[in-house]
Amino acid sequence: MQYVVIAFVVVVLVGAAMGLKIVNQAEVMVIERLGKFQRILNPGLNLIFPFIDKPRPILWRMRITNLKGMDAIRELHTRTVDLREQVFDFPKQSVITADNVVIEINGLLYYQVTDPRRAVYEVSNLPNAIEKLAQTTLRNIIGELALDSTLTSRDEINGKMRTVLDEATDKWGVKVNRVEVQDIDPPTTVREAMEMQMRAERERRATILEAEGIKQSKILRAEGERGALIAEAEGARQSRILIAQGEAESLSVVASALEREQMNPADYLIAMKYLATLSDIGVAADGDKTVFLPYEASAALGSLGGLREMFKGGA
Repeated sequence: MQYVVIAFVVVVLVGAAMGLKIVNQAEVMVIERLGKFQRILNPGLNLIFPFIDKPRPILWRMRITNLKGMDAIRELHTRTVDLREQVFDFPKQSVITADNVVIEINGLLYYQVTDPRRAVYEVSNLPNAIEKLAQTTLRNIIGELALDSTLTSRDEINGKMRTVLDEATDKWGVKVNRVEVQDIDPPTTVREAMEMQMRAERERRATILEAEGIKQSKILRAEGERGALIAEAEGARQSRILIAQGEAESLSVVASALEREQMNPADYLIAMKYLATLSDIGVAADGDKTVFLPYEASAALGSLGGLREMFKGGA
């Protein structure tokens, strides 16, 4: 009888131990009763019925790149589902662009399990299914783009992939948060052609910049010369205006003096002509001071003498 009691106690203790389940933070456990889904255990200490309730065993296979740079298959045996965001680095694959160029491309996918029941029961191997879906989606998107668009449209590719993958994985209880295309490697011949094109483009831009500099230099020089000509013309115009104003004032003074002296303007003009002629004669005579004047010029010169005395007196 004693052995029966001991055996019973042992069975009870073992059952109690089997009925206690501790789930880590950010993880959940799927419980089945007699092979059928029963409930989800949340983080912390949980109780289940021993022997009839059991955690669902999960086997996930995923492809990884080892330290030697080679692809390898990793198997994960677990009884819990991690609810944290997972990062999946899908390896490089060959895809064909719309203009029939074969390129190598890889990327990162960030996803999170939101419904552990569907993640376990709706798909047999969640990581592998996500990898295959990501590769297929990437091929379809790149196949619609030319090489140039592929190289310059990373954000567009990332956005399209995230949208398609998020919709496709929703039935698996997965939320795709972000997709990042990493490397896009065209063939060597294409890269060399692209480098030649970029070099030619840089040379073309340098030539354009040099020509633009010469053009601007000529424009600035022409504008400077134009400004100098305008300034010179403006100075000449102002000089002529001042000379004309001086002559006008001089004529006004002479006219006033002739009017006061009651002198004939014609005599004044004749006298001025005589004086100019005398200057020319003096230069031509080369030291000979003897000048013969006609009699009628004496009256005009006398009048000029009167005008000179009047100007001195006015001064």
